[in-house]
Amino acid sequence: MFATRYLTKIKNYFMQPTVNKTPRIEVIDALRGFAVMAILLVHSLEHFIFPVYPTDSPEWLNILDNGTLNVVFSLFAGKSYAIFALLFGFTFYIQCHNQEKKGKDFGYRFLWRLVLLVGFATINAAFFPAGDVLLLFSIVGIVLFLVRKWSDKAILITAIFFLLQPIEWYHYLMSLFDPSYTLPDLGVNAMYQEVAEYTKAGNFWNFIAGNVTLGQKASLFWAIGAGRFLQTAGLFLMGLYIGRKELFVTTDSHLRFWIKTLIVAAICFAPLYSLKELIMQSESDIVKQTVGTAFDMWQKFAFTFVLVASFVILYQKEKFRKAVTNLRFYGKMSLTNYISQSIGLSVFHKARFLHDTTKGIMGAIIYFPFGFYLAPYCGYTVSLIIGIVLFLLQVRFCKWWLSKHKQGPLESVWHKWTWLLAEK
Repeated sequence: MFATRYLTKIKNYFMQPTVNKTPRIEVIDALRGFAVMAILLVHSLEHFIFPVYPTDSPEWLNILDNGTLNVVFSLFAGKSYAIFALLFGFTFYIQCHNQEKKGKDFGYRFLWRLVLLVGFATINAAFFPAGDVLLLFSIVGIVLFLVRKWSDKAILITAIFFLLQPIEWYHYLMSLFDPSYTLPDLGVNAMYQEVAEYTKAGNFWNFIAGNVTLGQKASLFWAIGAGRFLQTAGLFLMGLYIGRKELFVTTDSHLRFWIKTLIVAAICFAPLYSLKELIMQSESDIVKQTVGTAFDMWQKFAFTFVLVASFVILYQKEKFRKAVTNLRFYGKMSLTNYISQSIGLSVFHKARFLHDTTKGIMGAIIYFPFGFYLAPYCGYTVSLIIGIVLFLLQVRFCKWWLSKHKQGPLESVWHKWTWLLAEK
């Protein structure tokens, strides 16, 4: 009864008549902008995968830093990437649908698009220790090509199958039948240790070479062990399914769907999180690395949809739309912003500045040894402030650029190369 009354109150509030309904593209751009902003904040706290921090901070600052870390990671870590992945699948639907209306199959063009994404992933990884998620997207994205002509029901079932983490459960069941069973050693820790060593050494060219080889390998192997491969595939298919059902289109029935999704996801999150924490207290490493991984992915998936549903629902209100309007500009240039986050912190260390730093590319290395090497002086709170400043600089650049162009610079390159060999 309480849930029913609560649902009715929410529905009545958000279904007040509006003069103009929010265009679908605005919601998607703003949500994508939110995801990329959250990724930036998480990466900033991580010093872009360079875990060097102050060792002699006062007690009050340590308390503040711990609070900052807990809040940012609880809200965004593992969820911002998931939103990004969800919208990747949704964008695939838009592209396929547009071509279907012309009587064309976008599938093989999409495969070429994934090859181009490998190039962007390599560029970004060069300045981002321990690999880049775009390479994972490039590989896992093949699943979208394979299922593009499947029915909605088949896509949903396959998405659920991937999200259930069957590989983790296979390993766990094998350990029950064979107590001596061990998980494959992918050598991720050793690879990351080597990455940390050449990063600390401060040689710029060794840093670049190591990142695009060992760093990328470490990232992919970590994704396998952390359940990211299958979760990404599941999120891609969920995004495709949402696109086919047009659930981001503002209608009363779709808004009811997102309200129900918010309630169900919020209810599921608490027990999933508690069970994950309980499992992680097990004395068995294989239980923590299999069942624990599965529950960790599930609780993050639930909270991801709490964030997505909340954003979509709130976006129907004019005050919220105005408050997050900058995210629309940021989301329209998500690829440019995502890649410039790490490049801006690394590649321009020799120049130290560009002729106009307000044009969105940050002008200097911040954390790494061959630049300013501020990592030992930046705790989590200071790093968060730096991330917010970088976000604001990128937003300013986005607004300036989009006032003169239809797409961001890298988005334009990706689009033009996608259709490079298209029939006239």
